[in-house]
Amino acid sequence: MHTPHFSHLSVALAITVGALLPNSGALAAKPHKAKTSAAKSAATKPVASKKAASAVNALPPLPAEVALAPNPPALQSKAWLLMDFDSGEVLASANANEALPPASLTKMMTSYIVEQALRSGKLKPTDLVTVSENAWCRGTSAESCMYLPLNSQATVIDLLRGIIIQSGNDASKAIAEHMASSESGFAKLMNAEAQRLGMTHTNFVNPTGLPDPAHKSSARDLAILARAIIKDGAEYYPLYAERDFKYNGIKQGNRNALLYTDPTVDGLKTGHTSEAGYCLVTSSKRNDTRLISVILNTHSAQARADQTRTLLGWGFGSFEKVTPIAANAVVGTAKVTFGKADTVSAGLATPWMLTVPRGTSVQTAVEIKPGLEAPVAKGAVIGKVVATSNGKPIGEAPLVAQAEVARSGWLLLAWQHVTQLFSK
Repeated sequence: MHTPHFSHLSVALAITVGALLPNSGALAAKPHKAKTSAAKSAATKPVASKKAASAVNALPPLPAEVALAPNPPALQSKAWLLMDFDSGEVLASANANEALPPASLTKMMTSYIVEQALRSGKLKPTDLVTVSENAWCRGTSAESCMYLPLNSQATVIDLLRGIIIQSGNDASKAIAEHMASSESGFAKLMNAEAQRLGMTHTNFVNPTGLPDPAHKSSARDLAILARAIIKDGAEYYPLYAERDFKYNGIKQGNRNALLYTDPTVDGLKTGHTSEAGYCLVTSSKRNDTRLISVILNTHSAQARADQTRTLLGWGFGSFEKVTPIAANAVVGTAKVTFGKADTVSAGLATPWMLTVPRGTSVQTAVEIKPGLEAPVAKGAVIGKVVATSNGKPIGEAPLVAQAEVARSGWLLLAWQHVTQLFSK
């Protein structure tokens, strides 16, 4: 899927040249030639032709179909999306639900399943995985590899790094066979997780993203997956920001060029095949806001990086975080029947923040559940607070009881029943 960069290349060269050219195979060594003027002239022709080809392959600008703030960018890709991490709300998108080949973005699901197995104890970081002939890359440079030797063993944590950083097809196949006996068996696990997460336009056939007509995903689904990776595997998420990984004597750089140019970017994954084009899923955190961007099927590695910068720049410039109600603030009082207390205070259980277009005026309305009866446990949900702007709902949060209300003793309970009967 991607041609790897070997240890004799510096990280800077790998990123500025290899990762940003449409074909990183241009870094392969060439026989030495005399530097005649004719040779120099000939050497410039392929560069010009590559630039011309890139211009020809560039897609027309794709304007936003969904945008919650003014002036969203139009991006030269087949699909794109920007999501707020905290709420999961889509801030802007185009063709967000179109099922497209995801290339190595597939490996986000592969790594997610491995991470969850590590968290649950089904796998241990030091578990050894054997490299079968099917998983072995055979020393080819035609696809992304971790370069695991045939019949060797590698630890699960090394394979996870190889999947995330080096985009290793061999690492992905090896862990798939280890966990589910075969790639097809692992694909069933992948699709089950996709269904659980609500990825409704996704079907996985393999753990690598190598081309298959039935292997598809959408920009929205990949953003949902990226959000799950960050939320559900916080202890492993730092791996997505690592810039390089050395294994079997070969040091390879992370192909996400933004990791080297934007300190707020800390993941997630690149992808490329001729069918899928150049793809990139990125997460960036600035101050208290984290955004997830997806670019699918654009014409070059440079384009996917540039379009991501544009999309993130618009997002951070157009939206801000607001706190409609402070955490632990009492925002309402609920009536309680048959309790040792007649009322209980209602408030937020956790801090509540909304991502809204800059300058948005936010109003809140409290809704308390009617007919509460004791006992009421502290922390029980007893209502909700709804945030609106210009009369339109923009978010809500549960309200919980700020104290426990025990049920009355039998004498008081009898009296309460009597008084309630006559009050009707």
